[in-house]
Amino acid sequence: MADDFSGSLTPPVSPFAADSPYEQIVSRPPCFCCSETNEDPTGALSTEGYTARGSLKRLLLRLDPAPAEYETDTIEIFGFPWVTETALVESTKLLFGLFRQRVYRLETLVQSSSQDFGQAGSLHYEAEDLRQQCVSFLQYVKVFLHRYLEPSTFPDAGPSHPYEELEARLPSAVLEELFGITLLIGRLKDLPASIQSAFTISNHGKIFPPSWHLLHLHLDIHWSVLEILHLLGHKMQGQVVYAHQFVNLTGENLTDTSLFEEHLCSLLCDLTGLAMDKFSKVRPSEALSSHHYLCSCTKELWVLLMHLLEHRNKVLHTQSFWSYMNSLLRPLVLGKPAAEQFNGLPTLCKDPLGFTWWLVTHLAMLGQYGHNGTHQNEKHLGDNWTLMEVLLKLACNPQGGLAEEQVRMYVHSCLSLCLLWEPSTNAVSILWDYYSKNLSASFTVPWLGISGVGTLCKTPLVLSEQARSCCTPSNLYSPGHTQLYRSANSFHIFLRVLALCLGQDRAGGVPQRQIKGRIYSKFSAKKMQELSEAGLMNFLLLFLVVARQVELEDVASRACELLGFLPSNCPTGHRALVWRGQLSLLLLFQERGLDVGAQASWLASSFNETAKEFYNKTTEVSRRLALWGPLGSYLEGVAEVFETSTDLNLSEEKLLNEGFDWLLPACRVSELNSALGFLQIVLAQLRRVHQRSVQSAPALAWAPATTSVVKERHLAVAAALWAHFFPFLRNLRLSQTPPAQLADAAAGFTLLAFDLPSSAPQDLQPNPVQSIMQCFGWDDMVHPLLVTRYLPHLLQNSELVSSLSSSSAVIVSGSAQSLSVRAWFRCVLQQHLHKNPDGSDSRTGRTMEEQLYELTRLVLRLPEVDSLLQRAGLQATATRPDPTSALEMFAVGSVYSGLQILSERSAMVTRALDYIGDIMKQIKPSLISKNHEALQLAYWAVGCIVKHWSPLLATSKAQQLLFRIVDGLLLPHNLTQQDQALRHSLPLYLQVSENFVQFKGHVPPPRLASVMMFLFELLRRNSDSDPALHTLPLPSLLRCIMLVNEPQDEHRCLTACGGATRCCIYRSTVRPDDRRFTVIDNNNEGVYDRQVYSVLETVAVLDASVVQALIPNLSVSLRNTEHKRGLGRNIALR
Repeated sequence: MADDFSGSLTPPVSPFAADSPYEQIVSRPPCFCCSETNEDPTGALSTEGYTARGSLKRLLLRLDPAPAEYETDTIEIFGFPWVTETALVESTKLLFGLFRQRVYRLETLVQSSSQDFGQAGSLHYEAEDLRQQCVSFLQYVKVFLHRYLEPSTFPDAGPSHPYEELEARLPSAVLEELFGITLLIGRLKDLPASIQSAFTISNHGKIFPPSWHLLHLHLDIHWSVLEILHLLGHKMQGQVVYAHQFVNLTGENLTDTSLFEEHLCSLLCDLTGLAMDKFSKVRPSEALSSHHYLCSCTKELWVLLMHLLEHRNKVLHTQSFWSYMNSLLRPLVLGKPAAEQFNGLPTLCKDPLGFTWWLVTHLAMLGQYGHNGTHQNEKHLGDNWTLMEVLLKLACNPQGGLAEEQVRMYVHSCLSLCLLWEPSTNAVSILWDYYSKNLSASFTVPWLGISGVGTLCKTPLVLSEQARSCCTPSNLYSPGHTQLYRSANSFHIFLRVLALCLGQDRAGGVPQRQIKGRIYSKFSAKKMQELSEAGLMNFLLLFLVVARQVELEDVASRACELLGFLPSNCPTGHRALVWRGQLSLLLLFQERGLDVGAQASWLASSFNETAKEFYNKTTEVSRRLALWGPLGSYLEGVAEVFETSTDLNLSEEKLLNEGFDWLLPACRVSELNSALGFLQIVLAQLRRVHQRSVQSAPALAWAPATTSVVKERHLAVAAALWAHFFPFLRNLRLSQTPPAQLADAAAGFTLLAFDLPSSAPQDLQPNPVQSIMQCFGWDDMVHPLLVTRYLPHLLQNSELVSSLSSSSAVIVSGSAQSLSVRAWFRCVLQQHLHKNPDGSDSRTGRTMEEQLYELTRLVLRLPEVDSLLQRAGLQATATRPDPTSALEMFAVGSVYSGLQILSERSAMVTRALDYIGDIMKQIKPSLISKNHEALQLAYWAVGCIVKHWSPLLATSKAQQLLFRIVDGLLLPHNLTQQDQALRHSLPLYLQVSENFVQFKGHVPPPRLASVMMFLFELLRRNSDSDPALHTLPLPSLLRCIMLVNEPQDEHRCLTACGGATRCCIYRSTVRPDDRRFTVIDNNNEGVYDRQVYSVLETVAVLDASVVQALIPNLSVSLRNTEHKRGLGRNIALR
């Protein structure tokens, strides 16, 4: 029977095979596919690939490669039906021959394909079908070996079945066929350029040329060979499989292990070569964002190789993935010949060291991909610090002479590896040895320009934030990390590596202490004195990073000790950097809630010495200018310390020392503005923190000691401010060119006195707020520019205004609100004095105008003023009231006239006089000024007061003010230059004149002669043709003429009356109203007869028609008088 068994057990091809009930439609096996490209470096691999389809996972877990496939009795392979369980044993050569045939056909299709787009579709589908047939066959081989292959066990005696013999030879036959396939397809590096170019073909509707399919079939074959060999070794349970026929023909050994090693090394070598070609086009700045694989399929192949080799290393104790790569890359870096198994690696590489860093970094990134092809934040691949430390030593070799652009890329890669693996203490030590020798280097890349310089740390906060950023590295794939090459120099990147290494051992273990000790050991007095400005900056940043990661107090103490080695005459740039660094350490102390007293005292002492030199009169101008650099830096830094403090209870007041007593008087304008700006920041922060502590005091009622300590610290800060800043401000307040920020700083002190009255010095007690307001707001000697900026800060504070309104403090010259109104009056009256000589607006004038608008708005909102306006029936509705127009709103006279109680009327007079103060003194600069607007405003403003306040001015308390107004503005000797101004405001003065020429009974008004001269002069000088204006005072004048007894006074009254009448006649076509003269015939019959007719004689001479109109009434009056007397006709009067 055995002799008759010569045929194959595989059934012949049947014409009815397609109709077989055992036919199974096999799904497409996994394969390399990059038709759906994903540029995301952490994106999932292809869903059609070996990882996503679970092929890799089943391989490593020794599971069936395709558990749901090949379950029927027959299958179709290369278009023919085969018995599933025996085909590979019986037809090994035939099946592999058909496989090679399909590969040849695909190669032929590639060679014969044209660029005809009309054939693109048919070529694609034909090539795709050929590839799928090949991949399906390889999948069948894997399934067959897993299910049916058993280790051969030949019995000692007895014949064996022919199938059993074939089955026993199957491992050797498969091994020989796999070797033949590797010879058939060759190596990736040997593929023609036309085929390799398919790596970069982009997807166009999933239609690909035959070359794309052939290239990816090569990838499938390369991986499947390794997969089958691994599976074969597993199924043989450690038995070595020999290729017997190959051994017999060549005499060379070929085993499954040797073929796996040879093919693996060739594949790793070729993939590395492809990466090397791509690296030649990568710029150093793009190294981290430019991956090493040509398409996602080669990316997946790298992932497959990693997992397979790591698995074999753990299970079979073979070499790990990194061991293979190290054997491949180490000779390349060292310039030695490659190992025999890695022959074929390109020898020309533009930067072997850089390429190795780049490749290892990207391979380490791929190590985060899991078995299922998704990116995970887990480490599936061990570290490779063994090789990387060798690379670091080569990169940091002084004899290498590497440029910053190369070193930066290497250190950037090192940081990436630290994020992927655990940081290496040895790596940090190697890098520190390099940077300790080059600390003063610039670390710039010329072709990057300023983008590669890194952050300029101009303030302590920026320096501190840069140190913080070094200690909190960005995510590996974020732009913050990938763009570090452009945004930071290599030293700054090294600091991130250092921070990671120090941060992994927070408990202060041996590695941490070793690194700290190595850093300390590199600095000496000589080393510190040799540091350039850049080197000093790097020193400070280094210690800030270390201080953040280890013991702060120890690092800060060591830093101060080393900085003390700097010479006292070091450049001012060095001094500014030192202070900046010290203040950055203070910020870190604050952040951790530690007292800053020791650090602040050291810094304050240095600042004090520098400020003294700045003040010294013998210091040259150039030196003083240079000293302002560190001094200004100190101000900025201390301001940041105060701004970032949440409680100001850590001895921050020691930064506010006597150095400011020297600094402030020596400052120029720009420097003083900076100093005052700094002062405002400190004052505002102190008030803010104190108010917050007061608000939270109820919550801390259980801990009164804490509240008391906090307040004590706040009082200490306030005391430093009062002692070292306020005296200078008070001395500066009378300046005729006050800096703009003087008012702001003074307001800050006022509000501080309001919040912490006990902190104010003794000379301001017991009412420090009012005392300061008197100095800077209410004193008539203070420049209006200062007043208009100072008072709004306070008047907009409702709590302060309310406190001033209810204050029981006695202020000699009036209430706080009245004094504020008086200050506003003065500023309004003097607003035009700050213009240019030619009358045009000056910068100071425009500034004051804006400030005065705001002050006006706030003054009108004062409770006292608002009440006055409401009682007068007025309302300040404008959001931006005009200051000059607002003067007319003070209708004190109408309110006074409505009062009935004597005490209220007296109080109103007092308040009104408080409002305007010594108004003649305030307008004096305007009277002697050549500014027409200022002069006209003075006359107009006083005229408004005379008009609207006339009832008050007639009182005994206010008459002296009126007389001063008449003497100062209206009498002849003062009217030489002010005629025009007077003409514009004349109606204001004439309308109120009746109040001052009226007799009280038979008693003449005081200073009647002066008033008469005043009226006469007004009428004579005025050119207005309005008769109503000129006849306005006539009734009062006529009455005076009748009642005056003194000849001189009578003459002046007649002169004034005549002047008024003449003005009506000569300057107007309208005559005086007859009713103006009725005063002489009402209730005057028989009393002032002679005076009446004397007046009429005067008027008749000027205008007879007026008197003629009165004759009928006069005749009746005369007859009545004669009748009453009973003496007959009065010939004299008739």
